Amino acid sequence: MKYNPEIHHRRSIRLQGYDYSQPGAYFVTLCTYQKQCWFGEIHHGQMQLNQIGNIVVREWLKTSQIRPTFKLDEWIVMPNHLHGIVWIIESKIKAIATTNLDKTRQRTKKLNRPANSLGSMIGGFKASVTKQINQFRHNQAIPIWQRNYYESIIQDEKALNSIREYIKNNPERWQEDPDNPQHHPDFSEYLLDLVF
Repeated sequence: MKYNPEIHHRRSIRLQGYDYSQPGAYFVTLCTYQKQCWFGEIHHGQMQLNQIGNIVVREWLKTSQIRPTFKLDEWIVMPNHLHGIVWIIESKIKAIATTNLDKTRQRTKKLNRPANSLGSMIGGFKASVTKQINQFRHNQAIPIWQRNYYESIIQDEKALNSIREYIKNNPERWQEDPDNPQHHPDFSEYLLDLVF
């Protein structure tokens, strides 16, 4: 089929014209490919991580170490998604971080993501998790992540506190969660064939 820009282009779900590298708080959700429950299970309202889930946690916690202009707030890894509040902070080290991240900047430029932006942070995180998981997989044909991610700009303290509570209580509400595949009758499970 010949390329048709009306059909074959990706639509951005980002807020048009908004600078996602400016300081502020952002609520992000990253989902697994076809909402597969690859990160663990919920038992008695508590998330029980498996080894893949532990990889996700380790990489998420590295975010502030790798990118000093990012700070993590409340977050949770669920069976098939991750919720987190991410702060982009203004600091004197931003210029140093930008200078030290020339390779990252070149990579993100190719991907059309500005360096030190929310998109570049999420892209780097997802790539690192995928690379580590793929070291254990026999079949790399199945992607780990759903394309893109969901984000909202946190406007005020009331919204921030509400989102923090939502994240903390997410495992307890898993049975009602629309991301729980038990709510989808046509759901089929993909096994990653991992060697552990």
